[in-house]
Amino acid sequence: MRVVVAGASGLIGTALVAELRSAGHDVLRLVRRTARAEDEHTWDPPAGRIDDEALAGADAVVNLCGAPIAGGRWSHARRQLLVNSRVEPTEVLAAAVAERGIPLLVNASAAGYYGDKGDQVVEESAPRGAGFLADLCGRWEAATERATDAGVRVVRLRTGHVLARRGGLVGMLKPLFKLALGGKLGNGRQYMPWIHVTDQTAAIRHVIEHDSVSGAVNVCSPNPVTNAEFTAAFGRAVRRPAPWFAPSPVLRLAVGDSDGEILYSQRMVPAALAGDGFTHRHVDLDETLSALL
Repeated sequence: MRVVVAGASGLIGTALVAELRSAGHDVLRLVRRTARAEDEHTWDPPAGRIDDEALAGADAVVNLCGAPIAGGRWSHARRQLLVNSRVEPTEVLAAAVAERGIPLLVNASAAGYYGDKGDQVVEESAPRGAGFLADLCGRWEAATERATDAGVRVVRLRTGHVLARRGGLVGMLKPLFKLALGGKLGNGRQYMPWIHVTDQTAAIRHVIEHDSVSGAVNVCSPNPVTNAEFTAAFGRAVRRPAPWFAPSPVLRLAVGDSDGEILYSQRMVPAALAGDGFTHRHVDLDETLSALL
């Protein structure tokens, strides 16, 4: 299959390109700068422009665009960047897919769609929650409607925390835990969905190769853990104590999160993937973190 990937330079995108190519797929990358390699094509989301050759013969488009949620305080300008970096590219790609009759659009979304669900087990049928992140994900997913209305198979990936050897959550936390400065957030009882990056890319490959999958797809381990459990496992993996905790008011002030969304709980499970026969390779958090760290 010919697969076009936007956001191919990020943590997930880089691993996905390698995964798809290892499986024999032809992968092209959309870039916002001048194309410098044979597999690159230029696009300009704010202007609504895509290189005419970029989508020629494409069987699927994967959109992973979006500024990192953890990239800074949630000021008004930062929140607008988070929205614009997701909604605008998605609208452009959805329109292009619809106009060219490309059969599949795989679009990123996030666990934040569900808001705060406490201890409730969250499958894809759960309603959208409240808060900035839930609204952001709602707008992000709604931006695919042009493709859906045109009969395109659209998959919306509601992804948890992606764990990889370098970068992402592990890259952020490792220096702190190495200095024995790690600790739980708030009371630590909130659930945080997680997934190993190889399972993340394998899941995306699965939905590309299996047309039985459409709509919302939770991309996470089948074994969600609380923040306290994650913190303890991380400490064990780096062989350092993790005795500290960050009080909720301090976290909210530091992040600029007036509603405390950083402590929202999503006990998310991959029901759609499991129902379609997908098998995770990394299901034990201790084993996963020990291997990564």
